[in-house]
Amino acid sequence: MMFFLSKTQRLSAGSLYLGLLLTHQALAAVPQEQIARLDKDLTPIGAERAGNADGSIPAWTGGIGPEAGRRDASGFLSDPFAADKPLFTITAANVAQYQGKLTPGQLALFKRYPDTYRIPVYPTRRTVSLPQDFLNTSRLNAANTQLAEGGNGLQNFRSGGLPFAIPQNGMEVIWNHIGRYRGLAFERMVVQASPQTNGSFTPSLIKQQLAYPAGLTDYSPQEMANVLYFYREEFLSPSRMAGGVLLVHETINQVSEPRMAWQYNAGQRRVRRAPQIAYDSPGAEGMRTMDDFDMFNGSPDRFDWELVGKKEMYIPYNSNKMGSPTLKYSDIIQAGHLNPEHARYELHRVWHVRGTLKAGQRHIYSRRDLFIDEDSWQAAEADAYDGRGQLWRVSEGHGIFFYDQKIPQFSAETHYDVLSGRYAVGALYNEQQNAYQFGMPYSRKQFTPNALRAAGIR
Repeated sequence: MMFFLSKTQRLSAGSLYLGLLLTHQALAAVPQEQIARLDKDLTPIGAERAGNADGSIPAWTGGIGPEAGRRDASGFLSDPFAADKPLFTITAANVAQYQGKLTPGQLALFKRYPDTYRIPVYPTRRTVSLPQDFLNTSRLNAANTQLAEGGNGLQNFRSGGLPFAIPQNGMEVIWNHIGRYRGLAFERMVVQASPQTNGSFTPSLIKQQLAYPAGLTDYSPQEMANVLYFYREEFLSPSRMAGGVLLVHETINQVSEPRMAWQYNAGQRRVRRAPQIAYDSPGAEGMRTMDDFDMFNGSPDRFDWELVGKKEMYIPYNSNKMGSPTLKYSDIIQAGHLNPEHARYELHRVWHVRGTLKAGQRHIYSRRDLFIDEDSWQAAEADAYDGRGQLWRVSEGHGIFFYDQKIPQFSAETHYDVLSGRYAVGALYNEQQNAYQFGMPYSRKQFTPNALRAAGIR
């Protein structure tokens, strides 16, 4: 006789097992006295609990949860901070006063668009709170997870938790962004656009699905031991792109097993392996690279990652207004950059990580700098430099926190080309009802190459 556990039962059982393993420190990534800080001066995933000296960053007191608001019939969450007003607004006229808390990329946007680009700064709200199962697994990983050879993967890592709550170097911080919490299984309907320099654009509607192994109905720890997550996206419009489907199996240890990807071409009705879906292959009409998506994704092996340090910066945060259903895409997308009227920036501590292209490796970026929020491990800003060392692309992730699910996400993700004056924006969902569906009952079969053929619509 076989017994099947529900997803909740599987996760609870897994958490108990992980808790028992915490007593074994033979493979400890950091000393036990450092791990104990997760109950004291650090949050459960390694952020500083305390506020800053002048109080402009408050202490973390547990974040917010379902009590913060409600979800309407169309699936949109109410904004718990709708009554907040900007403390001040950074413009080209006063930017010098604040440049110590801005990225080179943000400064470049002020220089490129001095009359229209601005940063409205709101009170800082440390909203992030994550499910207890994820926190339990993160604590275990902090004690045991190590980088694989060359940093291009993880060893002794357990899915459903952060790899390195107390990171020791830049590569570990990058893996925290890659392995951060985004829910176990979700589907979203989002719009991507690459506007012309005059602001005109054609929106692309995309269905994106992501599942971690533990979120599948047919989860098999043995068969999926090296899978970080499964990802599938399908273009629904415009008609010239509709029917194209991409499938990715992202691996944990990419030394032993690199990422696997397939594409379904609707015109040819064929599924093909797609090794080019990685690194600097172009995406979004050439406005970003494949590894720019999600601010950074995929294997980090072509760069040497230096942990520059931690600093206070003005970053997009609690961007509920940017995701409001009262806005049309045309209200947000304008010439040069997103409409700053709908943006919200806050002062937060971020990890600054710098990636320098390794000798003998190929990439269109010679350097990239990521600025990663300490509370969510989600990148908020990224600067990319061309082969001459000139700042080329500036990315901003407008973070939003789905407090009813305890999941950080984006209400917009932008990639600016400060040389050409164009940009790409993705993750918009303002005109989509029930755009996000969490806890989807996915099976492994939905993330196989054979499933791509069935997904094609023409």
